[in-house]
Amino acid sequence: MVGINGTIDLEAALVRCGEGDRKALRLLYDHEAGRMIAVAQRMLKRRALAEEAVHDSFISIWNTASRYDPARGAARSWMYTILRNRTLNILRGEARSELTADFDAFEQESLEDTPEEIISKLSEANALRRCLERLDASRRRLVLMAYAHGLSHGELAARLDVPLGTVKSWLRRSLLSLRECLQ
Repeated sequence: MVGINGTIDLEAALVRCGEGDRKALRLLYDHEAGRMIAVAQRMLKRRALAEEAVHDSFISIWNTASRYDPARGAARSWMYTILRNRTLNILRGEARSELTADFDAFEQESLEDTPEEIISKLSEANALRRCLERLDASRRRLVLMAYAHGLSHGELAARLDVPLGTVKSWLRRSLLSLRECLQ
């Protein structure tokens, strides 16, 4: 995958990635992530969103690398097409979750409101409030920061000083718990 003069054979690395080689994915990431963040940042205008787009793109690359066909095009073009599609989805305002019921109560809230104040403003009979109260306080705060205050995954990671992937996992698990509770 690495040539004699230190160049990277992206096609070979992508094929190996498709075979489940994590070292190949790391090689791709180390070689391309910096440029991909720069491209995404030009499109999205925000570093945190650009990092999120690149993170999501590499997850997609890992999950779909087995479908890459070197005969149909260059590896770099394939990877940047995935990045472009992800950044366009973010620009279109892609919903971060299908959980949208009962969030009208959050529309008027300011960043000065604490998560607890936001919950207290919801009516007692509100199913979402009951479900939010069942979450661990840190997970509830994360959900409210994301959906009441509109912070991106990257912004949450920076504020909480945790890796982006951790924030995404926490948020996903919290939303699954909420969805299960609301059903």
